[in-house]
Amino acid sequence: MALKCVNLDADVYLVCLAHALSTEREEVMGLLIGEIDENHVLQLYSVIILRRSDKQPDRVEISPEQQSDASVRAEQLAQELNCPMRVVGWYHSHPHITVWPSHVDVRTQANYQQMDKGFVGLIFSIFNEDKTTKQNRIQVTCFQSVEVNSQFERMEVPLNIVPKSSISRVCLNPLVELPRILLAEEDEMYDKAMGESARENLLTRIHNASVYTKSVCNVLDVVTAPLIHSLEQHLAQNTLRIKHLKEEKEMLLARLKTYEERTLLD
Repeated sequence: MALKCVNLDADVYLVCLAHALSTEREEVMGLLIGEIDENHVLQLYSVIILRRSDKQPDRVEISPEQQSDASVRAEQLAQELNCPMRVVGWYHSHPHITVWPSHVDVRTQANYQQMDKGFVGLIFSIFNEDKTTKQNRIQVTCFQSVEVNSQFERMEVPLNIVPKSSISRVCLNPLVELPRILLAEEDEMYDKAMGESARENLLTRIHNASVYTKSVCNVLDVVTAPLIHSLEQHLAQNTLRIKHLKEEKEMLLARLKTYEERTLLD
C-alpha cells in the first residue's frame, strides 16, 4: 500500500536545512532515519549526514560503504531508544535551482525503492531568489518515483512538519557533528590539491592554503556561528521552561498542603 504521508519532526528539518545551507556552490546529501507505522505514515526521527568525497554542483552520490554504515547506525539508534528505526529515505539540496527533482533524482529514487517500497526522497531548494519579492526562499518537497509508460516520473508525497519545543538527542548529535564533517571535507580537498607537484611550487602552496583558509572561515561563519546561536536560543527557552515548571510545582505543592490541612480539620 502507498504511503499516506510523511511526518518530519521539526528538529530533523532543522538538521537537514542547516546542512543544505552550509554551501551554495555544491549539493549536499544525507540519509533519513525513521519507520512506517500501521497507518502507512512514515515517521522521520533523525538523519545521518554524509561526508562528500567529491563536490559537484549538480549531483551527489552515496557509496555502498556509507549505506552499510548508515544501516548500522540506524540499528544502534533503535537499540538506544528501544523503538524500531531504519534508513527510510534520503535528502539532498538544490542550490540556486527549483525544488523539483531532476530525471537523475527520479531514477535514483526508483533504485532505492527497488530495495524498499516505502523509501522517500526530500529535496531542499535553497539560495533561490523569488522573482517577485527578490528575497531568497526555501522550499522542500517529498517524493517517490512511479513508472509510467516504461519511464519513471515524480510522485509527490504529502509532507507534514511536526512542531517540537526542543531538539532531541538523536538530532542534536548530527547537528553538532556537521561542522566537523564539513571541515573533514575541506581537509580532504586540500590534501588532494597539495600533490607532489603542488608542494614543489611556492605560489601553488600559497594559493591552496589561501583557498583552504577561506573555506574553513566560511564553515565557521555559515554553520558554526548560526549553530551556536540556535543552541543558545534553545538553552534560554529551556531555562525559562524549567523556571515555569518549578513555579507550577511549588504552586501545586502549596495547594496540596492547603487541601491536606483542610482535610485534617474536617
